[in-house]
Amino acid sequence: MAFWDRFLIQAPKLTSEVKAQYAPAVMGDDFGYFNTQLITKVSRDVAMSLPAIVRSRNLIAGTIASIPLHLYRKSNDERIGSPKWVEQPSLHQPRSVTLAYTVDSLLFYGVAYWQITEQFQDDGRPARFIWIAPTRVTQQVSPDNQFVTQYYVDGAPVPMSGLGSLITFQGLSEGILNTGATIIRQAFELQNAAHRAAVAPIPSGVIKNNGADLSENEVAALLSQWKAARQKGSTAYLTSTLDYMPTSFSPKDMGYADLITQVTTQIARLCNIPAYYLSADENNSMTYANVQDERKQLISLALQPYITAVESRLSMDDITNSQNYVRFAIDETFLRADTIERLTAIEKMISLGLITVEQAQEMEDLSPNGTA
Repeated sequence: MAFWDRFLIQAPKLTSEVKAQYAPAVMGDDFGYFNTQLITKVSRDVAMSLPAIVRSRNLIAGTIASIPLHLYRKSNDERIGSPKWVEQPSLHQPRSVTLAYTVDSLLFYGVAYWQITEQFQDDGRPARFIWIAPTRVTQQVSPDNQFVTQYYVDGAPVPMSGLGSLITFQGLSEGILNTGATIIRQAFELQNAAHRAAVAPIPSGVIKNNGADLSENEVAALLSQWKAARQKGSTAYLTSTLDYMPTSFSPKDMGYADLITQVTTQIARLCNIPAYYLSADENNSMTYANVQDERKQLISLALQPYITAVESRLSMDDITNSQNYVRFAIDETFLRADTIERLTAIEKMISLGLITVEQAQEMEDLSPNGTA
């Protein structure tokens, strides 16, 4: 071996026995060699206290989690038998739960992690996983700040290959806790302000004395009695020498309803979701005629970045054989046309000789004798 060769970082060789995951590159600016903890500009707890964020999260993560995953052959796009992790990545929960929280991590943090719990003996590829919360993971990167060299879970180092190692899903953005921190904080403060106005509807103000000056003890007693009475919601009474002067606006004057609608619209934009999905656009409605187009738009705008992140990572050679790939069955489920449209299209394809009757039966999940 040449002297300089020992300083080169060699790419992993693709053999029939794959034991290591690919070390991911560092894509954001929030990590450094001496700063290995995931840092966000606002916490997930704050974000999930907002109904608009909750609905956006459930719409994105819940929809993707409900779509089945399948294994396909690259040469002819034929669906083939899937390894057990495709149907159920984790032994501890259904596939939908694992995928929902994987997408949740990508949405909020821009990264998600699965830890390998089982391996296939023949090629060393993963057979089972468990989802790991991004907040539990820290990392050490190379001196040039380009690649991850070591992962830690709950502060303890984990293997970088084989059992116990982490599979990293990299999002296509840094996550809304960073990119949308300003609007999330604004929505949180607005929600708190509306809550305070609802709990204490009497606006704050000052009591002006038009008569003789009162002593400090008399002023303190007056303010204490006034505060206690207002908290009980009792009727206020002032003498002829005292005037109450409000110094804050009422909720109506503050326009909380309009502000909440505006902030909700901004959150919809942050999550790439049409505003009417969050009830922020009352002038728009869906009909049966355009529901397919709306679903296509939802996938293109809101779901596709997360679908792509999951599909592309699970299709890499350290998890799936390079001759195959993993894909969500979007066309077969979420975008599936109604029965009449499907049968009309199938009949046309049979008449043109594009498919056989057996292939048509397979497309409709029918056995050769015509029964499901």
